[in-house]
Parts: sequence; C-alpha cells; structure tokens
Amino acid sequence: MLSSAPHARGFIHKPAPTHPQPRSEAVRVTDLSRVLQLLQDPLSSSLKERQIFILKKVVKQCQRGFLLRDLADICKIMNVCAERVSDHPEYARILCDLLQICSLPFLKEKSSDEMSYAAVVTDCVSQMGFLMRIPLPEVRRQICSTVIAFYSRDKHKHRSDGLAPARLDYRALMLERSGVSETLVMSLALMEEQLPVKLCLLQTLQILSRASEVNCNLMLRAQAAQKICFHMSEGDPSGELLFRSSEILWNLLENGSRQEVTSQLSSSDCIASLKDVFLHLLLKGFRHHERQLRNDLLVLLSLIAEKPGAPLIESGFLKHLTPFLTFPELKSHNPLVRNLKLSFSKEDFEMKKLLLNMIVVLSRDLAVLQLFREGRVMLALMLLVKPSSSAERSGRHRHRWSSRQQEELQLQALSTLSALAPLMLDEYMSCQANTCLLLLLDGCLQDDSFSGRGHGFHGSGGGRRAQLRYCVRVLRSVASAQHEPFLQDLCDQGAIGQLLGVLRWFLGRPQDEDAVALEIQTDCLFLLSVLCEGDVHRKELFGTDGVEVLIQYLSLDAALVSSGLGHNKLLLSTVDCLWSCVLGCFGTEDVFVAGGGVDLLLQLLQRSPRHMLTPLVSVLLELCESPQAVTHLLRWRGERDASAPQLLLHIWRREEEQTGVSRDPHGMITDVKRPIVSRHQDESSSSSSSRDVSAAVRDVSENLRANIYCIFCKLGFEHLSGLSAEDHVTLSIIHRYLDFKLCEVVQELWSEAAAVVPSDEAVLKSVLQVSEATAESVRSLQQSILGQRQQQELQEEQRLYSEIRFTHKQREIAADAWKSYVARTSNYSVLKEFRRLREERSTSEHDAASDAETNEPAPLTV
Repeated sequence: MLSSAPHARGFIHKPAPTHPQPRSEAVRVTDLSRVLQLLQDPLSSSLKERQIFILKKVVKQCQRGFLLRDLADICKIMNVCAERVSDHPEYARILCDLLQICSLPFLKEKSSDEMSYAAVVTDCVSQMGFLMRIPLPEVRRQICSTVIAFYSRDKHKHRSDGLAPARLDYRALMLERSGVSETLVMSLALMEEQLPVKLCLLQTLQILSRASEVNCNLMLRAQAAQKICFHMSEGDPSGELLFRSSEILWNLLENGSRQEVTSQLSSSDCIASLKDVFLHLLLKGFRHHERQLRNDLLVLLSLIAEKPGAPLIESGFLKHLTPFLTFPELKSHNPLVRNLKLSFSKEDFEMKKLLLNMIVVLSRDLAVLQLFREGRVMLALMLLVKPSSSAERSGRHRHRWSSRQQEELQLQALSTLSALAPLMLDEYMSCQANTCLLLLLDGCLQDDSFSGRGHGFHGSGGGRRAQLRYCVRVLRSVASAQHEPFLQDLCDQGAIGQLLGVLRWFLGRPQDEDAVALEIQTDCLFLLSVLCEGDVHRKELFGTDGVEVLIQYLSLDAALVSSGLGHNKLLLSTVDCLWSCVLGCFGTEDVFVAGGGVDLLLQLLQRSPRHMLTPLVSVLLELCESPQAVTHLLRWRGERDASAPQLLLHIWRREEEQTGVSRDPHGMITDVKRPIVSRHQDESSSSSSSRDVSAAVRDVSENLRANIYCIFCKLGFEHLSGLSAEDHVTLSIIHRYLDFKLCEVVQELWSEAAAVVPSDEAVLKSVLQVSEATAESVRSLQQSILGQRQQQELQEEQRLYSEIRFTHKQREIAADAWKSYVARTSNYSVLKEFRRLREERSTSEHDAASDAETNEPAPLTV
C-alpha cells in the first residue's frame, strides 16, 4: 500500500514548469493515464479517499469541457466509477459530475479533431447510454440531461485559450451514430418504480424523436411505440407521463415509419391501453390540454384502424366507441354516455369530425357493420344531414353547434354516408334516406334556401354547391351497388326529372364551371345511366327533356377534353348516358336523331383523341339501326368537307397503323396469308395460355375495326360519294373483313385442336386456300383501283398539259400583236405599209363580194 503512495504524492505535487506551456495545457493539467493507473492498479484499490480526491481534481480542472482527445480516458474513468458505485456511493457524485461536464460541448484543438476522434466520441456517447443500468435516480437523471444537452447551443463560443467547441450539428450526428436512443428505450423497463426518472427519460426520448429521423428509426427498432404505449395508462397525477408519451408517438409517426408504428400499436394490449386512456380523458378530462390530448389519441386510433387485421373488436374498443359515434344526435341509456356533457367547443367539434372519420375507416371491416347496426349509426348520420330534425330529437339542447360547425358536420356526414350507405342498404332504405337527399338536392338549387359559405375541407366550391356535390355523391355511391329497390324508390320519387333539373341548372351557368361543377354533372349523368339502363319505361321518363340536355352536352368543344379540368369524364358520362337512356327506346332515338345528335357525334368523332373513339363509334353503330340515322350519316359533312364514310375509313387506317397491320405505302394487302392480323395480335397469341380467349377473337373487342365494319354494313359498300382511290382500297378490305376474320378464327381453333387430337390437314389447307384466294381477289381489286387512279391521273396530267400549251399559244399571239402595235406607232413607214396591206385586203374582200352577187341566180317569178 505504501509503495503506491509516492506515485500519488508525485502526481499531486507536480512542480511548476519553468518553460511556457502550450495553450492546451491550461485545461489538460492532469495526466489522465496516470489517473486511470491509480484507479485500476490493484495496489491502490484501498486508497479510496485519494482516488476520490484525484477525481474531484479532474472534475475541477475540466469544468469548461473535455478535450476530444481525452474522451477515451474519460469514458474509462466513468466506467470504473460505475463499477464501484454499488459498493462505494461516493463515486456516484463523481460520476454525475463527469456526466454533467459531458453535457458541455467537447473541445477541439484543431479543426481536424472532429473527424479524427469521431469514433471515440460515438463510443463515449454510447457508453453513457449503457450507464442507465446504474439504479441510482441521480445518475439516470444526469444521463438524460447530458443527452438533451447535445441539442443545446453553446453559450460561450469565444474562448481565450485557443480551444473551440465542437459544432452543434457534429454533436447531433455523433449522438445519432452512437445508437443511444435505442439504449434509452430499452432502459424504460428499469424505471418501473422511479416515476420522476421515467418522466425525465420520456422527455429525453421526446427531444430525440423530435430532432432526428435516424433516432426515430433506432427507437422503433427497440419497439419504442409498443413499450411507450404500455406505460400510457399508468397513474400519474401530473399528467406529464401521458402528455410526453403521446408526443413521442406523434414524433415517431411524423419522422419515422408510420407503417412500423401502427404495426407495433396494433396489438390487443396497446389498443386496450389507448382505449382506457381515451375513455378517461373523454369522460373526466375537462381542461383544454386534456381535450387536445383526447383528440390526438383518437387520431392515433384511427391510424391503427386503417391497418388490416387490427384487433379493435377483440380488444373491446369498438364496443365502447359505438355510443360516442352517435352522440349527441341519439339518446342512449349506455352508462358511458348517460352523463356525458359536451361543451360544443372547438376541441369537441374536432372530436366529432374525427369520430365521423372513424366511421369511414372502420367500415372497411365488414365485421364492424353489425355493431353499427346495433348502434343505429345510419340514423345518427341522417339526423346530422337534417339539422332541424336533429335538434328536435335531441331535446333541443341549450348548447348546440354553431351554424358554421353544423354546416361542416353536415358535409362530413354526407361524405361518411357515401362510404357507409352501399354497405348498409337496408338501414339506408329504412331511414328514408332517398327522400331526405332528394329534398336536400332540391333545396340546393334554390337561390335563397341556403346561406352557407363552404367552410372546412368538405366545403370547397361554396356552401350550396358543396352540399349538392356530396348529396349527389351519396346517391352515386349507392346506385353503384345496383340495388333494385333503391333504384325503384328513386324513380318513384321523380329523381330522373330532378337530376335533369340539376343538369339544366348548371347549363344555365357556364360562368361557374370548375372542377366541382364538372364533378357534380358527371355524377348526375352517371346516376341517370344507372337508373335508365335496361328499362324502357324509365327511358320514356327521360324523354325529350333529357335528350335536349344530352344534345347540349354533346355540343362540348372537343379541345376541352384535354384541358385537365374534367371535361373528358363529363363527355364519357354523356355518351354513357346516351347509351343507357336513349338507345333502345324508339321515341327518344328519333328525337335525338331529329335534334342533330348524329351530327354532333360525328363532329366529336372527328375531333376527339383516340381513347374517346370507342364509345362514340359504338353509339353510332347502335343508332344505325334507325334509317333516319343512316340518312344523317350519309348527308353529314365535317371539316374540309369530309363525309362520314371518309372519316370512318381514316379511323380504320389509323387503327391498323397503331396495331401494326402489314400494309404497303398505298394501303394494299402485303401478306395474303394474314391479311388483317396485327403485330399486337401475334405478340398476345405467343404469350397467352390455352385458357385465354383466342387472340383473333380478342382482337375484335380491342380495336374499332369490327364496329366500323358493322357500320359500313348499314351504310353499304357501294355508291358512297366523295371517296378517293385510297378510300376505295381501304373499303375493299373492310368489305371482306368478316371473311378474313372467320378464316383466321378457324385457323386458330384448328391449330389448338391439332395440339390435342390429330386432325385432317386437308381441311385446314382448304380453309387456308379460301382465305388466300379471298385476299388475292381483294388485292387484285385494289390493284385495279390503283390502276384506274393512275390512268385518271395520267389523263388529268395530259389535260393539264394541253391547257398549258393553249395558254402559251395565246400568250405568244398576244405578244406578237403587241409588237405589231408598237411598231406601227413608233415607225411611220411600217404604219404606211400596214395601211397599204389593209386597203388591199379590203379591196380584195369587196371584189369577192361583188362576184358572189353576180353569180347569184335570179329569183323565181310567178
């Protein structure tokens, strides 16, 4: 023991140097390696007082921060102190002092020290996290304070000793690399009996999760969301535990992986903990921050509910939540809501909106619908849609939602209905929802019936239009279910005429056209299509008024289709409505044709992009069953005086070009064995399995050629005026399209059958010969058409040359006459000669006339 004393005394009473010290020695007076030797030497293990004295001296000398190059030794010293704390509590104070100094910015002597000692700093910070194993509250609190200080700015940036503090972003980066946030999360299990320390640790985790995405991911790796959720329901009179736990979960959602957070919170224990806290805050929380925290937890539960398979029913959460979904619209004897009072404050209003959103989220699980039926959720939503009825049935509470809040809740209730009503059709019909919605729809069209301003997210487009938008959206969503009692009930209440009135209302206000207006009109057209499809009586109810509305929509400028505002959907809905509400009823078809509907369809066909052509051509094909429509087709003339057959032939050529059908530059058949087979058809046939539809059959529905062929079958293939030679070449292929397609299908079927059962090749060869002969005859016809065109072009060229020669001859005669005139007027001798010649010519003409009179026989006399 005495042998180690000289070393200690020599360490303490170090003589003062006679030469100037470097500027870093002002801080680093003590040799930390000798301190470690003193602490770790077995011979000095009994010199506890001397060791503590030396450690206090180190703490005193380093009050302004540790050098980066000393951190390795400091870390070892702290570990030694941590090992001796359990037997010698005096080391706890030293350890806390060292940790407190670590909260100060580390000092660097050179700019490169930060990079050079990065690994040392990372290891030191990581070791600080492992010191949480020490069961002393003061040590754990100091560790938390030190970690928090890593995100604090240094107040003393200028130093007189030439040392500089490490940068704030460097400290934050080292903290992230150390993984201390993960260690702190795992140490939560050690804080069961130390509530103040747990609150301090939660504060640290709150700051770490708020500051860095890396920290959030490390915390989630340690199951932070689940562990923190387990502690949320623990008793804490101050409420700080619940507040900080909620903030950490929100930080993890915002900065970490939302999917991972919801996955960790989707256990039954976590949901039960959140449920208990939420119910406690809802029933007993009356302060402002408690209501805010209640709403935050409800949002968190909504996110958990979005995850498929979350045990919301098994945990009992939905059973307790259902009564609150219908409060205060419905009275309930449930003890949870019997004495519940709402202050109708902003926080309560937000909670009501969150509960409505929860209905939408939960409705994705069909098992929840039974709870909704038992809780009469549909009736509560309908009461929200009808504010007056809601007030009457709730006993006319003295405190109610404001008009602005009532408007926003009404719109959100309509939005909720659009998701829930198709799943609960019986409850929807029992609440007479159609009547309510149609009355609301009619009221929206009255100028003075509603004075809303369109508040909130659902109020975009103005109050009246927002109501109209969501009302029509509910009807559209329910109509999509094709529930016949619903459709019949709508028709019985005059919905067809009312929807046409909505469309006329918008047609009379073109200045108000925007995305919301286009959406409403599109939904109305879709509703009319669903109502009238396959029912002649409803098509008759659609009648002349509906046809006039459709004609106005078909007058839409085709240039607006690509505007991005929604006109493309409006046009498609119009064509679909035409198909469902007009076609199939002779009276409405005649009115449509007489009103110029065929001409409008052809104009759209000429101007619309390719993806709009299929429905337009299909409608034209159906209209061709009417002779009046065929007459309009043949009479129509579009841009550049193009006729309907020319337009259809142009579309055919474009279809063949886009599908890769083999044609020569003149449009003639190049492969007589495969006259109409496309490249896309070959690719699909090679990749399709035996269970797929035949490529030849599938080709009929994938392009417009079959429909165009059927239209020409109605128009005829002869006596079509205005066609060019190229059009006749294309028309010859269309004329034999069915023959080509039949041979193609037979060939495919035969090849498929031959792969299973041996077949007669002679029959197949005869089919191929028929197809090739047909193709050869068409090709010969095409060649004759092109030959005639070439002959006509040659004759036209000769005629043109004749006209050119005649023109040149006339120009030469005129030039000679002009030269003669100039010569006569400029040369007198030429003029005299010209006069002499003219006189001689006149004399000779006079003599010839006299001779003719002399030779004339004398008249007969009686």
